Amino acid sequence: MIWVLIFIFTFYAILIISLTIGFKKVDEFNEISKNNSTSFSVVIPFRNEAKNLPNLLASISKINYSNKLLEFILVDDASSDNSVEIINNFLSAIPNKISKHKNKSNTLCLDGKNIRIIKNKRISNSPKKDAITTAISIAKNNWILTTDADCILPINWLKSLDNFIQDKKPNMIVAPVNYKVENNFLAQFQLLDFMSMQGCTIGGFGVDFPFLCNGANFAYSKEEFLNLNGFEGNNTIASGDDIFLFEKFIIKDKKSVHYLKSKEAIVTTLPVKSWSDLINQRTRWAAKTSNFSSLKVKLIGLLVLATNFFVIYFLCVESKELFWLPFVIKIIVDLFLFLPTIKFFDHKFSFYKWYIFASLFYPFFNILIICNSLFFKYNWKGRYFKK
Repeated sequence: MIWVLIFIFTFYAILIISLTIGFKKVDEFNEISKNNSTSFSVVIPFRNEAKNLPNLLASISKINYSNKLLEFILVDDASSDNSVEIINNFLSAIPNKISKHKNKSNTLCLDGKNIRIIKNKRISNSPKKDAITTAISIAKNNWILTTDADCILPINWLKSLDNFIQDKKPNMIVAPVNYKVENNFLAQFQLLDFMSMQGCTIGGFGVDFPFLCNGANFAYSKEEFLNLNGFEGNNTIASGDDIFLFEKFIIKDKKSVHYLKSKEAIVTTLPVKSWSDLINQRTRWAAKTSNFSSLKVKLIGLLVLATNFFVIYFLCVESKELFWLPFVIKIIVDLFLFLPTIKFFDHKFSFYKWYIFASLFYPFFNILIICNSLFFKYNWKGRYFKK
């Protein structure tokens, strides 16, 4: 058993250190000085987001970008709360900033920014993919930007993306997402988990093996989306509106897919508020793993799973005096990638305060989520889905 442990943890350490080197190889890009030239259609699906929409809309109203190059398409996915009413009330509550005229496309203007509310057209087993496809079918601009209704958008978000597009000429951009968290275990545990994913995302680009992305800050060419037939081929899978499209772009032309490592472009979202919601969310994320096209990505998932399994095994089963050794090795190795990641995202004291406790709990949580994704349905926005 000890030789298997050494084998697994050696490869795990190689993976994390490689991603750490990759993280540092991705240069920060904070250029926002060029004149605006890229036209964006920002797509935001929403379902029962009444609590989060005011913050999103307030951040939209502050975005610094040319109104002529911008539209927002908010896609209502059968909300049963007053989400649509909140959007309209928000617009009408600031009359000095609104042109209240409506044209045939039912477009409102907020500070000159076009905002459309449309209904989702369900055609598959994936509501969010349908919502994005519905929006893209009417989008007037070539660059599609997706984010979520529970996000807050930075003021220079589009300027950063535009400057990056002018410099790099990509077809797809993966950009950073951060958590705004309270100082309690549930929130800090989610931050630990999420920062590990963000670190791996950036590190993967740095070692020329991009394998993760996040739909909360995701941009791509509408023309290329249509050329690749959008979500066709994976729309029977409820989740994965980001990762499966990402894989299509990677397979077509990996060099055209870039990571925008910019603090000006960091979109902020909130962790969920309960353990049951967290389990459902992470189960949804894990459920798509077996459908990844890349064998290497699947092997990385198996390596992480095996590492967590051995931590649990030695803590709970192994009675020898070194039962704690795998856990200590893992938290030390993980710090190699966590340290530059949390520095980039400006997380400090509270993260370290919870690090050991959260790291101890994580292997048990990881195994639970994997088992849950294999054998049980998950709840997403009041709907139940199978793997």
